[in-house]
Amino acid sequence: MTAGGRLKYPFFIVLITFLLFLLVGTLPGDAFSVHAEGDSEVNFTILYTNDEHGAMIPHGPAIDFHPHREDPTVGGYARLKTAVNKVRQEKQGVDEPVLLFSGGDFIGGTAFSWLVPEGYAPELSIKQKIGYDAVVIGNHEFDYGAANLARYLKETGYPGAHEETAVLASNMKVPPDHPLEAEDLYREKQIITLGNGLKIGLFGLMGKDAADVTVDHDPAQFTDQHEAARQMVDYLKAGGAQVIVAITHSGVAEDIDLASDVSGIDVIVGGHCHTALYEPVVENDTIIVQAGAYLEYLGQLELSYDYGAEQARIRNRENETPFLIRLDSNYLNDPDTEQAVKKYEEKLNALVAERTGERFQHILDPVVLSDFKIPDYPPLQETPFGNFVTDAMRLVAAEKTEHEPDFAVQANGAIRGSVVPGSMPHSLGQVSFYDLTELVGLGYGPDGQAGYPLVAVYLTGEDMLKVLEVAALVEEVMGNTYFLQFSGLRYDYNPQNAVLFNVPFIDLPLPTTRAVVSAEKYTGEGRQGFEDHEYVSIEKGEEELYCLITDSLVVSFLPVVGELLPRLDITLKDREGNPLGEDEINEQILYVNGEELKVWQAVVKYASDQPKGEAGLPEMDSYYSGTAGRINQVWTMPYISLLLFVALAFLCVIGFLIRRRIYNKKHLQKHW
Repeated sequence: MTAGGRLKYPFFIVLITFLLFLLVGTLPGDAFSVHAEGDSEVNFTILYTNDEHGAMIPHGPAIDFHPHREDPTVGGYARLKTAVNKVRQEKQGVDEPVLLFSGGDFIGGTAFSWLVPEGYAPELSIKQKIGYDAVVIGNHEFDYGAANLARYLKETGYPGAHEETAVLASNMKVPPDHPLEAEDLYREKQIITLGNGLKIGLFGLMGKDAADVTVDHDPAQFTDQHEAARQMVDYLKAGGAQVIVAITHSGVAEDIDLASDVSGIDVIVGGHCHTALYEPVVENDTIIVQAGAYLEYLGQLELSYDYGAEQARIRNRENETPFLIRLDSNYLNDPDTEQAVKKYEEKLNALVAERTGERFQHILDPVVLSDFKIPDYPPLQETPFGNFVTDAMRLVAAEKTEHEPDFAVQANGAIRGSVVPGSMPHSLGQVSFYDLTELVGLGYGPDGQAGYPLVAVYLTGEDMLKVLEVAALVEEVMGNTYFLQFSGLRYDYNPQNAVLFNVPFIDLPLPTTRAVVSAEKYTGEGRQGFEDHEYVSIEKGEEELYCLITDSLVVSFLPVVGELLPRLDITLKDREGNPLGEDEINEQILYVNGEELKVWQAVVKYASDQPKGEAGLPEMDSYYSGTAGRINQVWTMPYISLLLFVALAFLCVIGFLIRRRIYNKKHLQKHW
């Protein structure tokens, strides 16, 4: 064959290759890459966390953490990165894409989130380094207000950062002139194309309950979750998405309702209720998962998408892969992530030193020793830690201000867990600053600094009894988050008598105002005692003024009840007895040396003022190892039964009178 003949074959090869390239270019989507070997299924994995609440370092308690020994702590972003890397490396070996999502509430909980109003964004910055693909905005992202959330997102590189870690909020509506909207700091939806060609459509929802308990979300509003989901499913499918994933901050119950009502959602990655789902819930072909809270677990959902059936199926069981991976000391800290966290830890240490007058230099400095746990449970009851917190509020306010508090009240929703002392040789019995403030450090005040401030208001004895009726009412209709803990009093009540009935159509409870059987004020010194002679009765109609210490959140809630239920209208007053308007409540905030006195500061001071022991550290009073008979459920005749009895007696009297009249009439006719 001549040289010229040999040149013809490469020409034809090039021509055929070019024609094949044009042909492939006309195929729909990524069909060539997906079906190169005729596969009808492709595999992918979703990793997920939720409700991290600023838990950037291992905890449970944090003071137990040891970098080189087995310890009881869980979580931390450095351990998470190690676990995520392990899964990614395993899946890379079989060409399987991996996605990582968060179900919201990554802000709000530990002292690390105190850096948010200072202009830092520790949680989301670290999430970006770990490689989260998307997060949803939860209610605690608004703990420091919408303006601080906008600043937080800009600090972490948004809107540009959406391409790496999308921030989703599909049912959140914000005025066009607010930075959240004007600067594209969140998105309604996102489509991610995986390496195998599969298109994943994402959207995010704030649930109804989460929206209801969002403290400072104005001017953001939240639309109907189901309607928003329907729109997102339609948009994403029209955009070519083959698998639809809803990342929600709603709770499992609301997720089930969503899946039941809205078709087309393949996976729901949830949050809000802190539920560790060791097995997914499947509703209407929708797979629902959630990974607990505080980074105790990394969720892992192995999926296969069938192009023919257009449906995703779970592979964990066939692979014997657990749905939840516990992030314990078996996972060493990833060095790079650990260093990134330490940079924020240094900023936090400086802030703590400043806010405590140099009394504490490091977040893990011990505050108090305790040889017992101080629990915040069971729900809907007086708790030992509830007593400790409210005693701290009442007694520190008395010491640091000119008020003479009679009572203190705090809601369970602001008490985030139990006091757990250290159990390792290096930490035995120690309760650190970080571990203690994690339990009481939510919110911020008008000063813009972290922590709800204490407030002093004055109530008559009659209004104080109404507060107790409100406590009984919210227990029945709103659950444990709103259950109130008290210091300075004890009372008996029958929870069955809180609500007479719910008004139809508007679902509004009609209170009896007869749930409280008796209430007494503590008159002794110091923390509340047990002796009967130290208590005096609070009477109905009593006009004497009492000083009540609470925080800025609870005090804003009390008058709202009266607006809905006039029979429980509570008039907050100043120390001279003048009624307070809504705009005057902030004037009752307590200050020490010109600075707001925060709940967390009162709790830390009260703990550090406990009597010192042999080790030279304060030791916890054994009084707080149990409850103290402050809130007592008693059985009395149900109020509805009493009303029925009265009604029946009335009918009997009427019947008797009618029969007597008939008898008398017949008797008179007989004698006539």
